[in-house]
Amino acid sequence: MTLARAISIAAGAAALSLASGCLVIAAGAAGAGTVAYVRGELDATVGSDYERVIDASNRALEQVQFVRVSEKRDAFSAVIVTRTAEDKKVEIRITKEGDRLTKVQIRIGIFGNEERSRVILEKIQAGT
Repeated sequence: MTLARAISIAAGAAALSLASGCLVIAAGAAGAGTVAYVRGELDATVGSDYERVIDASNRALEQVQFVRVSEKRDAFSAVIVTRTAEDKKVEIRITKEGDRLTKVQIRIGIFGNEERSRVILEKIQAGT
């Protein structure tokens, strides 16, 4: 590969990462451990059973002292809604993907907050 082509590829990748705030950061393969932040929402796949992830999510939200608004759940999905001290809506959607595989989606406010979403996810993962 020529130096000019390598620079061109690097410049293109940099331009894509800056375009429209839709940067995707992914880790791991498809399955447990996959994390992506897209358009204000943190999407993660956790290698733990559905009920345990719901319990860990509730504990994580208590730890950050968010005020509970509602929780709806069935055997396959759950939605937990809370509010921050700044009155921003926090929504965590949990979906059963398999016996030991659960999808977690976190959105804070209208535009999202990646840093706080990742803190919540880390607390959920620590509790599973």
